Amino acid sequence: MRILIAEDEAKVAEHIRRGLVEAGYAVDVAADGGEAAWLAENHPYDAMVLDVMMPAQDGVTVVRQLRRKGVRAPVILLTARHELDDRIRGLDAGADDYLAKPFSMSELLARLRAVLRRQRADPVDRLRVGDLELDLLARTALRGGEKIILTNREFALLELLMISAPKAVSKTAIIEHVWDQHFDSGTNVVNVYVNYLRAKIDRPGWAPLIHTVRGVGFAVKEPGP
Repeated sequence: MRILIAEDEAKVAEHIRRGLVEAGYAVDVAADGGEAAWLAENHPYDAMVLDVMMPAQDGVTVVRQLRRKGVRAPVILLTARHELDDRIRGLDAGADDYLAKPFSMSELLARLRAVLRRQRADPVDRLRVGDLELDLLARTALRGGEKIILTNREFALLELLMISAPKAVSKTAIIEHVWDQHFDSGTNVVNVYVNYLRAKIDRPGWAPLIHTVRGVGFAVKEPGP
């Protein structure tokens, strides 16, 4: 999943970025509201974490602008203010959640998981395709009851494919949701990571679940009859 952080305090932004990357997210960072609005209008983020008090445009204004332009990615607003009126203003503008500073990284991660879960048509914490199971909270994978060890990037790729299952996901969509804005889209890294997953998920003797859909991309689905 790809997350946008908008925070003008560099140390705070880096702290959040590092925590999200360690949790397996692809992360872009904006230093002010204007940059955040531009990034959000031009990239398909899965969620956004926006500071309320920012130069150029404040977080509430950014949320209101994005909602008017049809950007529906969930937004968590961060603020040092604790007044009820401020929280109501942000939620009425279109934000999905509000987190007061100072906050723990574990709470931010939990709130992110919650808003992302609500975005899915079937808001569950476990994804299943055949005998493959992905636990989104524990961030573990099992196939036939056997634990599969995945890197953060492999987990993010498998999560995207399983959320979309049985539909195929294009390479472009994979890049947009699993890698950040600094990724070189000219490389074949998507194919490389799909092969990493196949080596772990589709072992010899196991029915293949990861499929190449020619002209489209990749899909996780049970084999046909």
